[in-house]
Amino acid sequence: MENKATDQQPHDIAHVVSPSVCSQTSEEAAARNRTVAQLSAVGVGGNVLLAVFKLVAGILGNSMALVSDAVHSASDVLATAVAYVGDRIARREADESHPYGHERFEQLAAAALAIILACVGIGIGIAGVQAAIGGGSQEEVPGILALVAAGVSIVVKEAMFWYTRHGARKIGSDVFMADAWHHRTDALSSVAALIGVGATRLGFPLGDSLASIVICLFILKVAWEVGREAIGKLVDESGGDELNELIAEHVYSCEGIDHVDSVVTRRFGSQYYADVEVAMDGSLPLHEAHRRAEAVHEHIESECPQVKHVTVHVNPT
Repeated sequence: MENKATDQQPHDIAHVVSPSVCSQTSEEAAARNRTVAQLSAVGVGGNVLLAVFKLVAGILGNSMALVSDAVHSASDVLATAVAYVGDRIARREADESHPYGHERFEQLAAAALAIILACVGIGIGIAGVQAAIGGGSQEEVPGILALVAAGVSIVVKEAMFWYTRHGARKIGSDVFMADAWHHRTDALSSVAALIGVGATRLGFPLGDSLASIVICLFILKVAWEVGREAIGKLVDESGGDELNELIAEHVYSCEGIDHVDSVVTRRFGSQYYADVEVAMDGSLPLHEAHRRAEAVHEHIESECPQVKHVTVHVNPT
């Protein structure tokens, strides 16, 4: 029971239904492309400005934590670029070389974002540990400029998180959702930087360097979550009992199904492939058994948008 590949749906931990690429009108496709361009422009433009602002403020304000935060923002520029390229490749239609579509390229891009995050986090953590071992001594206490810069960064990055998250859910993009969470880690990093700078100004010399270590841990946590999600979608992870039971319920609602023998699902990008075995009257003519199997196929794909394609195998009873 063949069917053209539909496109994928986003996650954000929970699943959201996204319209199929094959069913999109030219206007819908153009609207989606505009959203991708807007998300990319906000991600790149906002992070470039923030990275420069925090770097200058960190140097002038004598704050290692803020300089580390600036490096994190700079990495976000690369992350958004990877998200944009990954999304563009994933949205290509199926071709001779990729008859099942290109959706998994989006998970590859999300995995690349996780690696970028992990590398940045480790680098910041090493610098923080070295500074802490050195006693956190600084020639000058961080200035008020460092505090202001950290506060501005928190507000801007949190706004970028919500904007990108909304856009990612709207267009059904895993990789832009990962980019949104990258923005959130930068906001949390700025919170740590703000606390570290404040602690140092209040007479706790290790505050700034310890803030860098906390920033490292924030980044590594999100890198792990993004990477785990991406890898799960690349290695044919099961859809789980809840999805399998939902599919079985829809199969039983179809005409002439005596029994659902098995339901097996596997992830493909952000959607699922399903293999269903059903039992029917063994005396049915072949064309009638085929008609019923085709009805099962079409019913599941229409009622379960998270299912990309269904293969129905008929067993005689």
